[in-house]
Parts: sequence; C-alpha cells; structure tokens
Amino acid sequence: MASQDWFEKDFYATLGVPQDADEAAIKKAYRKLARKYHPDQNPGDAAAEQKFKEIGEANSVLSDPEQRQEYDAIRQMARGGARFTAGGPGSGGQGGFEDVFSSMFGGGGGGGTRVRYSTGGGGGQPDLEDLLSGMFGGASPYGGQQGYAGYGAPRGPRKGADLTARTTLSFRDAVEGKTVTLGTSDGGHITTRIPVGVKDGQKIRLRGKGEPGEAGGPAGDLILTVSVEKHPAFGRDGDNITVDLPVTFAEAALGATVSVPTLDGKPVKVRIAPGTPSGRVLRVKGRGVPKKDKPGDLMAKVHVVVPQRLSDEAKDAVEVLKAQDAGHDPRAELFEEARR
Repeated sequence: MASQDWFEKDFYATLGVPQDADEAAIKKAYRKLARKYHPDQNPGDAAAEQKFKEIGEANSVLSDPEQRQEYDAIRQMARGGARFTAGGPGSGGQGGFEDVFSSMFGGGGGGGTRVRYSTGGGGGQPDLEDLLSGMFGGASPYGGQQGYAGYGAPRGPRKGADLTARTTLSFRDAVEGKTVTLGTSDGGHITTRIPVGVKDGQKIRLRGKGEPGEAGGPAGDLILTVSVEKHPAFGRDGDNITVDLPVTFAEAALGATVSVPTLDGKPVKVRIAPGTPSGRVLRVKGRGVPKKDKPGDLMAKVHVVVPQRLSDEAKDAVEVLKAQDAGHDPRAELFEEARR
C-alpha cells in the first residue's frame, strides 16, 4: 500500500541498487544487508535494528511489481519538482495540489476541466490513496476497484493490503519446522510457525498478518518467501533427504553393514551387498522429511573410496587381484554402446 512518506524515501539507495535493477539483483542486495544488520547478529544495537527495518521496508516494496510501479511513479513526480500547497487566492501564484494533478491529466489553468482531489478535511495533507487510485485506473492499493459514486463518497469495508517479507532458515529448521519472529517496518513483530518440509524459495501465505482493513474490513495477508541454507552433509530431493555414503573398497567388494547418519542424529544401519559399485543408492524408509501423512525417505548414495596410500602387503594383495582379473575389460561394454 502506498505510503505518504514514499516521497521522502529512496528505497534503491537503501538497498544500494540502481533504479533499473532486476528482481535477482534486488534479492541479492537484500539478503546481503539482512544478514549484516539482522538483530540476532547485532544484539542491543539500535542503529542496526533501525537499518534492518529500513531494508525490510525497501525490499517489500521493490520486490513487489505493483508496489514498485506505484513507488517509481511517486519518485518521478518528486523529481519533477512538484510542491503541494493549499493553493487558492493569495498563495503567491503557486499551484495547489489539485492544480498539479489537474494539469497532468488534461486540466489547465485557462478555464479547462479541473480534477479535484479531496484533502479529507480542508487544509490537510492530500489523500495519497485517492491520488494513486486515480493515476492507476481506479485500482485501490488494497486490490480491486474503488467503485465510488463520486469523490468524497463514504467507503465500505475494505480488506487490508498484502505485505511481503523474507526469512532465511537453516536446512534442519526447514525440514523439521520452526517458529520464527519477524520484524515489521513499523517496529512491531509477527510470530508464526513455518511448516515441516518447507522448500527453498517457497512462498507461505500468512492469513490476516498484513495491513489492517478499513471500516471493519479484514486484515490483509503476509506473503513470506523462505530461503533455506545449504547443509554440509545432507541434501533434499522432494521430501527425501539425500546423503553421500563413503565405503571402503573392501566393504564394497566383499559386502558389509555400515552406519549412516540421519538428520535427527540417530544413525541407522544399512547393508552393503557384495560387489556394490559407486553411485548405487540405498533407501532407508521413513527417515526423510518427517511429514505426518507420508514421511520421506533417506537416500544414501554409495561412494567407494580409493585408498591414497598402500602398505607393501596391501599392494601385493592388489597385484594378486589384478592378476586374477586379467583379460577382463570393464570398459568393453561402454565402447560397444558408443559404436551404436
């Protein structure tokens, strides 16, 4: 929703991006600054907390195409040097608020049609919401059409505007779910539960967590985009947890039972069949994302580790194996397929 103080704020400068920055550049700049000024990284630092709020507000506007369009239009007007005064006789020749926009939309000072914008009480600040509604085809910043019978007509209940926000979770918190507290641009806080198994880049709609409604209308929603950090050992494939499982040459060749780590910290045992090659995936049922209806699985991908140093005895044993395997070319099938 457009704000009166947008005239005075430079959200591009706040994020350190040019005005023509694309969505990816804005996202990258926001993430970098959010990590730097996050309250958890700067406990008790009021300046850092204020900076965090400012970059949050800037990102919520610039990452939303509709809000960014409105904001850019306001900045364009500000660069044009428009000054808004009460106007009227005796104002020293300076046009009032209605004069500026009347000339923009076809009116003129020489008897042309005037477009009047109510200041909501005479002599006060212009109603920016009504102004932007007229500029963008009657669309309300809250969504939908105004549907006024005339300017100044009473408004019915209207839903509050949706807000956007971002949060970053650790891999473990994203898999297991977590309650997070988000700071708002007005200094408030919103506490919400992130569901189990949320994915990187997923958007979550928090009903009723947006701007308050007007005239008894419902509050808007908060659209929360989640970023998930990488884990040094585990990965995700849908609701399955993936992990690379190193095994020795002897374990792969002769077979063995080995332990596999899990995200909950309770290792599980898996059986390595004799002659298991690198790349084979072993499935452990139900040890993936812990969803109640259908939990994912743990997928352990075998990686045969080749020893870097061999003792003399080990070398002799490998030589024996080599002699017994003489005449077998493991690449013969590959070359046969390559000729097709």
